[in-house]
Amino acid sequence: MKAVLGLENGEYIIGEGFGVEGSCAGELVFTTQMGGYMEALSDPSYRGQILMFTYPLIGNYGVDEKNFQSPGIHAKGCVVRELCAVPEARPSVGDYFEEHGLLGIAGVDTRRLTIKTRVDGTLRAALVVGDDNGEYAVECARNQRPISDLDLIPEVSCRAPYRIPGTGKRIAIIDLGIKKNIARSLHRRGADLYIFPHDATADEIEAVKPEALFVTNGPGDPVHATGAIRCVQDMLGTIPVFGICMGNQVAALAVGAETYKMKFGHRGSNQPVKDVHGKIYITTQNHGFAVDGDTLPEKCEIYFTNVNDGTVEGFYSKDLNLYTVQFHPEAHAGPHDTERVIFDTFYRRIP
Repeated sequence: MKAVLGLENGEYIIGEGFGVEGSCAGELVFTTQMGGYMEALSDPSYRGQILMFTYPLIGNYGVDEKNFQSPGIHAKGCVVRELCAVPEARPSVGDYFEEHGLLGIAGVDTRRLTIKTRVDGTLRAALVVGDDNGEYAVECARNQRPISDLDLIPEVSCRAPYRIPGTGKRIAIIDLGIKKNIARSLHRRGADLYIFPHDATADEIEAVKPEALFVTNGPGDPVHATGAIRCVQDMLGTIPVFGICMGNQVAALAVGAETYKMKFGHRGSNQPVKDVHGKIYITTQNHGFAVDGDTLPEKCEIYFTNVNDGTVEGFYSKDLNLYTVQFHPEAHAGPHDTERVIFDTFYRRIP
């Protein structure tokens, strides 16, 4: 099939389409991970974005739905250099996209586009499959609203509370777009999990008598997570509060700090992070917003920073019993350096 990827700056790239005919528009972002492509595509944090893989060959081991992070694909489109036609297992990514009405484009110089994104910053884009009208694709990209203007969290949060029973400590989770591996990592330690929608109130959460509050990852700008921010503010100091990814940003906003949109974000499984003791961890990340460390109150201390650009990768407050990380310790399509360190630490801090 014909296909074209249009950018808001007027450029367009013609390639070979896979999946079904149609069009979509969103923020074009890149990830550097070599494996776990279906885990990434099914990550709710990619809602509203077109996901580009920098690794040149995608799809070599087919589609393994048991490692999906949600019931379906959340990325609006997929951009690759080469799509494997004969994978080790079936279905292939191409077949899966066709069966589920998804959009993709191959034959794109992803290296050039990645370098451009790193220099110019993240761009809005439109993917058209079944046509190669570049001017139309560019127009669609320019008409797409910036991701900061979109409230994407209600689209990926659960609609009603539910429970994953366990025999251990009772943890309430605010679902801003939870990855299944977060729940698995907590449940594996025995946690009794109560998952709440993004707009749950503190009273609703406190009714289950949780021993800790956990705020998950999610898509878009954290300022839209108003319900979660209020809950954290209301419950800080009463029980331990933990956060991962957007949960880190929500916690920062709750204590009066600020967040900002990054030039091109961190996405991939090779991000180096350093703790305050100088130890380096290789982490998996997926975020386009960050915490402004200079705005954190004195009672909060930065614990992790990104080695590449010095951005905040986690902070804590002993006074407030608050602990967060920006990276994804639960991600299993990459290094496992921090899974045990972070989740064991979180769990031990619950009285």
